[in-house]
Amino acid sequence: MSIDQPHILVVEDEPAQREILIYNLESEGFRVSRAENGEDAMVLIAEDAPDVIVLDWMMPHLSGIEVCRRLKSRSETASISVIMLSARTEDVDRVRGLEMGADDYMVKPYSVIELMARVRSQLRRVRPSSVGQRLVFEDIMLDAESHKVTRNDKELKLGPTEFRLLSTFMEKPSRVWGRDQLLDRVWGRDIYVDTRTVDVHIGRLRKALMQNGGDDVVRTVRGAGYGLR
Repeated sequence: MSIDQPHILVVEDEPAQREILIYNLESEGFRVSRAENGEDAMVLIAEDAPDVIVLDWMMPHLSGIEVCRRLKSRSETASISVIMLSARTEDVDRVRGLEMGADDYMVKPYSVIELMARVRSQLRRVRPSSVGQRLVFEDIMLDAESHKVTRNDKELKLGPTEFRLLSTFMEKPSRVWGRDQLLDRVWGRDIYVDTRTVDVHIGRLRKALMQNGGDDVVRTVRGAGYGLR
C-alpha cells in the first residue's frame, strides 16, 4: 500500500451499498476505511484522519448530519472533505446538509461513476498533489506528476521522503504538523520510525530548498511541530 494514496472513509450502515462503494474506491487506487455507524466513524477519524469522507445521512446511534456538524466545528477536522449521501430529496434537506458543513451532497439512488468524479473533485481541493496537480508556495513550485521541485525556476534535488514532506507542507501552507502526524502522513502508520527521524529529514529538506540560495521557508513551532513560514 502506497503511503501517497488518498485516504477515503466510507460511513454507510447498509452493507451492500458500503461494499459497492469500497470496491469502486479501491479500484480507483484509494486507501479505503469503513464504518457502519457514526460513532465508529468518529473513533476512526480520531485515529487516522481521512482526506475525504463519504457519509450517509441516516444511520443508527449517531446520524451522518451530526457527524458532519461535529467534524466541521473542530479545527483539527474541519478541513476534511465530506460528501453527504441521503435519500432525502427536498431542497430544504440539501440546504441543511450544506449548512452543517458538507462539501457536497448526493441524493440516493446515485450514480457510482458520478460519485467517483465528485471524490476526485474534492481531492483536487484537499490533496492536490495526490491527483498530479502543481503546488506553488512563494518561489517554490512542486510538480506532483513529474516529481520535480523548482525554486526561482532552478530545479532542486530532493530525496523521496523530502519530496513527500514538502508536498504535505505545500498542500496546507498555514498548518503546523506534529511529528506523529508527519510520521503517519509521510512514512505510513504501519511503519515504525522514531520521531527524531522527522527532525533529520526536515534538516535535509531545509538544506535542499536553500541549495541555490533563498530564505529558509520551513518553520519550527516549539512544542507543536513544523510548517511553512
